[in-house]
Amino acid sequence: MRLLRILIAVLCLVAGILVGALNPQTVSIALGWITLYASLGVTLLVALLCGVVIGGLILAVSVVLPLRQRLRRAQAPQAGASALPPSDPGHGA
Repeated sequence: MRLLRILIAVLCLVAGILVGALNPQTVSIALGWITLYASLGVTLLVALLCGVVIGGLILAVSVVLPLRQRLRRAQAPQAGASALPPSDPGHGA
């Protein structure tokens, strides 16, 4: 599993280097108050990275956090029940 992760990381790194090297044209990005200049390859990689990060954040907020809350609520009654000492019905007051 570790070797697979390393292999995927190396392949992504090589793909990024290729995209950067094969797209050296300069592009300008106007943000209204500032204009940025970068190569097309770097711009593509940054846009891809931003999309992955934003998508991951949306997934975490919309799926992962609600599932964690459901799990916490499902485990709460079990934790509360195990904290009480067991009652012995044979020895009543």
